[in-house]
Amino acid sequence: MNVFLVPDALAGQRIDVVASRVTGHSRSRVAELIAAGGMLLDGETVKRASRIVTAGAMLELVTEPRPTQVASRPRLVGGLEIIHEDRDIVVVDKPAGVAAHPSLGWEGPSVTEHLAAAGIAIATSGAPERQGVVSRLDVGTSGLMVLARSERAYSVLKQAFRDKAVDKTYQALVQGHPDPFSGTIDAPIGRHPGHEWKMAIVGGGRESVTHYETLEAHRAATLVEVSLETGRTHQIRVHFAAIGHPCCGDPLYGSDPALAKRLGLDRQWLHATRLAFEHPVEGNRVEFKSELPRDLEHALREVRSD
Repeated sequence: MNVFLVPDALAGQRIDVVASRVTGHSRSRVAELIAAGGMLLDGETVKRASRIVTAGAMLELVTEPRPTQVASRPRLVGGLEIIHEDRDIVVVDKPAGVAAHPSLGWEGPSVTEHLAAAGIAIATSGAPERQGVVSRLDVGTSGLMVLARSERAYSVLKQAFRDKAVDKTYQALVQGHPDPFSGTIDAPIGRHPGHEWKMAIVGGGRESVTHYETLEAHRAATLVEVSLETGRTHQIRVHFAAIGHPCCGDPLYGSDPALAKRLGLDRQWLHATRLAFEHPVEGNRVEFKSELPRDLEHALREVRSD
């Protein structure tokens, strides 16, 4: 797979033009790739050569064209809770080990498959495998996620996330003690140049802004509350690793395996605790909260006991 970041100079142009410029392929070859499902923009299969791109977007050419649809198997997921449901939106409390939606290479359960099995219809907008999904959580991250059930809700919520009008609050247990104890990490994130499944702070990456405040400081780790202005893949994990304080239990971004073992962690200590936004149809402000799951509570008790 070849990955390219769209440069500022090509922002606002058609994707076939941009792809030709950054990859060196002819326009006709680019058109063939798009038709075969072999081109992705920010992880979504490109379906139209006329699609307009933005600066910093990730353009991927897959060696073997990716199918335009990923098989979905409706199945209920243990531990996944429906926090709120109305005719336009559904808010779920996702456990770790569950993906937001099916994807190639992932055989585990997903939120969208659970909703299908539960008879909860979601919007048809979006790529076939992620219909109704307006924002995602990593497989190893637990907590709150909102999905759209109506087309209007999908459109309005997608724009609200783009406009940074959705309040997303997380708690993270990070190694050591961030300095300062409260602050902002503002650093662009893009695909790691040497690792297909990893992100990194890179020149020319997409704008990424993370605010944090210390809740508790302990000998081995610090509990922080995090709010996001942007929602990049692995953003919290990348940003805290970059300042030398990776999330506990996150070996992909440099956490200490000995500490993770002592805390009983087999995934990153990261939980989406609060989600607040204007209801996309009714217009009133809605807010949802999630308590820490058992594994994270256990790890926090161990840290507090040091």
